[in-house]
Amino acid sequence: MEIAIIAHDGKKAEMVQFLNEHREVLDQKQIALISTGTTGTKVEKAGFKVTPYLSGPLGGDAQIAARVAEGLCNMVLFFRDPLEKHPHEPDIFMLMRICDVHDVPLATNPATASLLMKGL
Repeated sequence: MEIAIIAHDGKKAEMVQFLNEHREVLDQKQIALISTGTTGTKVEKAGFKVTPYLSGPLGGDAQIAARVAEGLCNMVLFFRDPLEKHPHEPDIFMLMRICDVHDVPLATNPATASLLMKGL
């Protein structure tokens, strides 16, 4: 199973904390993590194996959306910061739309992500 992890700058620490809290499930289920660039760097420093793609604003969101469309990515955890402006907002909406089109679970906050992890 492949899970994409993405976090806006103000949510990266929260993503690392979330993954640490769910490390046992991730290891037990042998889940492969992919991520956008900077999120991947932070997650790797926390001791997780992750395949990083480009930074979100540079096309990483689109790369992950392509993996969803190809049936390679099974879940997306995207901790969005709703209080900040993001110049790549169209890419974010495109990724969310692709998840809906291909019926891929998408969590945009830790509460929803926790429910998805329990479902594994």
